[in-house]
Formats: sequence, C-alpha cells, structure tokens
Amino acid sequence: MSRLFSLALVVLAVVLIAPTAALAAPHLPPAGQVFHGGTGGYDENSIYRFARVSGRRPDVYQWFFTPSWTRRNPSSLAWQANLLKLATRTGVHPMFHLSTAAGGHGGSVITPGQIARGDGDGYLVDLAQLIEASGQVVYLRVMAEMNNWNNPYSAFGAAGAGRGGDHSSRAYRQAWRRIALVLRGGPAAEIDRKLGALGLPPLRAGGETLARPAVALLWVPFCAGLPDVRGNGPGDYWPGAAYVDWVGTDFFANSPNFPCLERLYRDRRWRDKPFAFGEWALWGRDDPGFVRRLFAWIHSHRRVRMAVYNQGSSFPALLRLRPGGAAELRRQLR
Repeated sequence: MSRLFSLALVVLAVVLIAPTAALAAPHLPPAGQVFHGGTGGYDENSIYRFARVSGRRPDVYQWFFTPSWTRRNPSSLAWQANLLKLATRTGVHPMFHLSTAAGGHGGSVITPGQIARGDGDGYLVDLAQLIEASGQVVYLRVMAEMNNWNNPYSAFGAAGAGRGGDHSSRAYRQAWRRIALVLRGGPAAEIDRKLGALGLPPLRAGGETLARPAVALLWVPFCAGLPDVRGNGPGDYWPGAAYVDWVGTDFFANSPNFPCLERLYRDRRWRDKPFAFGEWALWGRDDPGFVRRLFAWIHSHRRVRMAVYNQGSSFPALLRLRPGGAAELRRQLR
C-alpha cells in the first residue's frame, strides 16, 4: 500500500468519524465589528425603545423561553415563528435562549440526562425545520449559566451539594453534544453513528435527513461557579470545541470581577472561539464607569464579537432607568 494511499484512508476516516464540525459556523459580524445586542420584551416596540435608549438599533435581539421539550407543541413553535418574523421586520438577528426551567424559573420540564437520551429530539427537529424554513441566521444560547445553582440544569445546589445523575455536569455535556448534532442536521444515519460513538441512543425523531439550519451555538457559563465549589467551574461543563460556535459569559455591574473574566477568556480550551457577552447589564445601580471599563476591555480583547444588554421586562436593569450608563453606552456605540 502506497504512503499516499494510506494517508488518503486516514483523512477519509477522520472525515467519517469527526463531529459535524464542518457544518458549524459562528456567523460573525463584519471584520473589526462587534454585534450590539439587546434583550427585554417580546414585541416590536420593545426593540424600538431599546434602540432609542441605547442610541442604535441592536444587531442581535434575544428572547428567553422554555420549550415543552418532551412533547410536540404547535402553539410554542408558532410563537417562535412569530419572533423570527418580528426579527425580519425590525432588521435584527434573532437569538433564542433555550432553558429547561418550568415557567422560566424553578423546577425542570426536562433534565440534561433526558435530553442526552433523546427525550427532546422531537422539539429540536421541529426547531431546526422552523429555522431552516425562515432562511435566517439564528443564535442559540443553550442552557446558559449552567454553573449557577439557580438554574435547574446546574449540577450543584446552593449549598454546594451535587444534584447527581441526570443533573451532573457529564449529563450536561452529553446533552449539549446531542443538541449540536441534531440542530446542525444532515443524514440521520450519520448523526446516529456520531451519537453512538458518544455512547448515546440514536435519534428519536426526524426522517432520513434532518434540516440544516443556519444556527450558531453559544456556550455561556459564569466565569466562576455559583457556588464556587470543585466540579462547578466553567470547564466542568465544556462539551468540546467541535460542538460549540461561540464562548462567552454573563457580566453585571454589581459583580464586576474582571480578573475572573480574563481567566475565562484566556482558557486554552476555547481560546480560538469568538467571545460573546450573552448578557451584560447595569444591575442595581447607574454606573457609567462600569460601561466605560467594560467597553475598554472589549476593545482590548479582539475575540469579543458580541455584547447583549439584558434589561428584561421587569429586570432591575432597565436601561431607561440608568440615564448615566445609557448615555455612556450611546457614546461607546458611536
């Protein structure tokens, strides 16, 4: 067997067994630019109000929701379809945060372990089809702040006790990998092979070929665990570079831990990924100094390509109630 032919076989084997990394795409802003994003409200006026207060229409607008996950829910999908249409009308890129928290808070409608075993496949297949049909690029922030005990998909409770089993960090990693494979789509047989290589069951929904929507997956932990105990650091939930398009964090004025932020940014495991602030906010007080410091940090860290301000609808960070910070944000965006 010639050396060249042997090399070709090796390359072919790598292509066949590798995760669907070839389909991954971060869908970055134009070179040298950072996406300005907003969150807060589910109608057009919310986006326009945020644009007026921040001084610029957001490039990305984020909506939070908890899917039914374990059952097909046409009304939920219709609601998401309306949000995609709203994004088109207002000229923003849509971002969905996918949670498992019932009612947005509290207990789980599904555990990471159940997602890993395929209980959420039906919803994921439907979502992929919906996004593909829309023709839009959609940013998906999946189960963010996973190392924050307030979220039911975190592996630890408030006192630092592990939740174990289907809530473990391993279950989270496996759930994330399955979500990435299903949402990136392609031939079902190929996805089943990759799931099998991960020790996961085959697909439980979809036909011979799954939709291939234009999605970018954002993996967004806190820079340190809450609680900060062994096993609850960001890296404990890292599913691997092949399954993640963006890395980021959430960062607020009431806890501006820049050394922690720096460590997360520079971690070798994801230092080649674009970086995003999935949420940032003037939480608790008006603090233009925090805005200046954060944007100085963004300017000096070239991998930062997105910063999404989260003011919620009743969040203690409404930008219009922070006139000094809002004015500084407008200055920075200019």
